[in-house]
Amino acid sequence: MPERGTGERASQGARVFFALWPPAAGAERLGGIARATAAAHGGRATRAETIHLTLAFVGDMPETQLPALIDAAAGVRGQPFDLSLDRLGFWTHNRLCWAGASAPPAALAELAGGLRAALRAAGFPVERERGAFVPHVTLVRKVVSAVPAQPLEPAIAWHCAAFVLVRSRLSARGAAYEELRQFPLAP
Repeated sequence: MPERGTGERASQGARVFFALWPPAAGAERLGGIARATAAAHGGRATRAETIHLTLAFVGDMPETQLPALIDAAAGVRGQPFDLSLDRLGFWTHNRLCWAGASAPPAALAELAGGLRAALRAAGFPVERERGAFVPHVTLVRKVVSAVPAQPLEPAIAWHCAAFVLVRSRLSARGAAYEELRQFPLAP
């Protein structure tokens, strides 16, 4: 499986999440926006090769449970859809700059909801669920000065035809991601 970023191999367990990956050109553009925003407002820019939209964060789990996690996700169905990232936002409570859609497609919320329900039904806790699903792409963490909300022009077009299970490995350089499995969207 391809790795995104660099890191060290974990031997005991896996830190995992499900996500959507942007097309390469979109990831590069978002990476450039992240670097420029971090330069202007401080913080740690997300590297282009690690940019993604999280659908469900599972967290740390034993490697022996990965096959059951994959089986739970394999049953999730959803229509392919187009996503348009057209705005930048800032959350003061966690000092995070993000890119998002002013009008997220219903299919995105349905996919995230269906995936989270399937994971819970299979006995996997989904971490960081505080209220409704808010689709966003994290661009800069630990921002020093507030980033004004603004339109992202031109918008970044993103066709979503699959979601992925990703393993995260933390290192001094930040997170490195390894794609463990891809799940095509199909009705």
